[in-house]
Amino acid sequence: MSLQLEIVTPEKKVFSDSVENVYLPGTDGELGILEAHASLVSGLKPGELRYQKAGQTVSLALGSGFAEVTGQKVVVLTDSALGSDEIDEAKAEAAIQRAEEALKNVDHSVDAEEVAHLQAVIAKSLAQLNLKRRPH
Repeated sequence: MSLQLEIVTPEKKVFSDSVENVYLPGTDGELGILEAHASLVSGLKPGELRYQKAGQTVSLALGSGFAEVTGQKVVVLTDSALGSDEIDEAKAEAAIQRAEEALKNVDHSVDAEEVAHLQAVIAKSLAQLNLKRRPH
């Protein structure tokens, strides 16, 4: 038996195939999903999604989103999912710099939504850099 994994972004279906397991960056910590896992819905924070297929581990840098686990299927809806080869280090570093600079100029007591957006940009960019810079 196996687990069906689907990863979907607003632009496209990034991945759809059978896998052996999935590890997700849940909002309350890492989630490990094996076949016959209990059904659940969880928020996802920016971080690393890992899955194993044919003994090979594949990692993707995820943005925020949601995961739904039902029976033998995991559906991940996220704003971004990038493999190491798709990540541009310079762009990710520039995004972090811009967001950190903007955070300095935002009134945190008045514009909580903008603060949350900028923090999400930083977290997503850091997830990309962590994946890109990890030795393979």
